[in-house]
Amino acid sequence: MRKLAVLLGGALALAACSSTPPAAPPAPPVDLSNPLMAPGYLAQAASSDQFEIQSGQLALQASQNLAVRNFANMIIADHTRSTQMLTAAAQSAGVPVPPPTLLPPQQAMLDQLRSAGAGPAFDAAFKDAQINAHQQALALHQNYATGGDVPALRATAGQIVPVVQTHLQQAQMLNLAPPAPPPPAPPPPGRSGERG
Repeated sequence: MRKLAVLLGGALALAACSSTPPAAPPAPPVDLSNPLMAPGYLAQAASSDQFEIQSGQLALQASQNLAVRNFANMIIADHTRSTQMLTAAAQSAGVPVPPPTLLPPQQAMLDQLRSAGAGPAFDAAFKDAQINAHQQALALHQNYATGGDVPALRATAGQIVPVVQTHLQQAQMLNLAPPAPPPPAPPPPGRSGERG
């Protein structure tokens, strides 16, 4: 019996030595809906920027209004820059950067804008979409700047806030009226002594 106990004890000791440690529990899934955590904030900010860039490009194709076209060029440039700023901040903090894709709410706004056609109907839809999108973006960046989880991203969000505020103000004041026609040319001066 004693031999059996020694053999059994030895077998258990060998089994314990050769066993692998238990696998680490899987990482919790990334919550893209939480805008105060870096993955959610980055996904939502990237989607917001993509909407602005793509809607601006659409405006350059669908609008003849100079004010709309100027605004479109500005938002394309500024939102391309904010994407670059967020990417650099995330990389410096070791946070994975999501691919720039449109999330369903921004995709729906872009689809609605595409269906607006061209000319004055497009311009009105574009103005409304820009006001709505910039209100959402402003809340996103302000909230992350004050309560976000990654300091480098918080600082960058704080730098983006005034740009988005400016865009929102300019979108609200976007002049959609066609330019006034030039005044009529004065009649050519008549020659003295001529009868009409």
